[in-house]
Amino acid sequence: MLVAVTRAISPTLADCELTHLGREPIDVAHAIAEHGCYEDALRSVGATVVRAAPEPDLPDAVFVEDAALALDETAVITRPGAATRRRETASLATVLGPYRSLLRIQPPGTLDGGDVLRVGRRLYVGQSARSNRAGISQLESLLAPWDYEVIPVAVDGCLHLKSAVTQVGERLLLINSRCVRPSCFPSMEMIEIAPAEPLGANALWIESVVLYPAHYPETAERLERGGVRVVPVPCTELAKAEGGVTCCSILLESEPAARRR
Repeated sequence: MLVAVTRAISPTLADCELTHLGREPIDVAHAIAEHGCYEDALRSVGATVVRAAPEPDLPDAVFVEDAALALDETAVITRPGAATRRRETASLATVLGPYRSLLRIQPPGTLDGGDVLRVGRRLYVGQSARSNRAGISQLESLLAPWDYEVIPVAVDGCLHLKSAVTQVGERLLLINSRCVRPSCFPSMEMIEIAPAEPLGANALWIESVVLYPAHYPETAERLERGGVRVVPVPCTELAKAEGGVTCCSILLESEPAARRR
């Protein structure tokens, strides 16, 4: 069974961390409604939604992806690059513990889950303002028993690697080539985002469908022309907080850690 770990939106969302966008007013009530549609979309594609404990005093806590990385064999509790976000990890460890054994990134390493793009046994990890070399090196060491290949990738002009590129098919990526070089992903096919939608590279692939922001229609059309089945979700308010559709969930199969050998 596919589990999607999510978290309620904090009433302090408007105080979120921002790196590349100017601060705009955020309608929290609208954001909550959009997040409800997002969770409904997850359920519609077969996921069971499990909510982590709310964190009303942590503005960015809805972006659960950054605080943990769930793999088939284990889960890594990250150490977010923004110090204000590090308190988000404890409650996610509580949720993930029944499903996976837990590993942790330690100081001085920093790692945001939004910088980790998994394609099969390869983990492309963005070298960004939020994930440093020490964090990437620790991730490689922690996952060595399972033979994952950890590949650092330079990103420019965006928050995370998955702000610039995400997987939308078995061998297909959606990419903003102005922020990350396509040559970093050999043997993969690419769909380039629409030029008018520079923030449109973040998509959430779940088996045969892709959850995708409804406010990027030109890129959605490109995806559909490329044979990708798109499920549009509203997320304009979370986009103002530099959030996307991968950011708001952690996906994992529900087999408990005790059974994973």
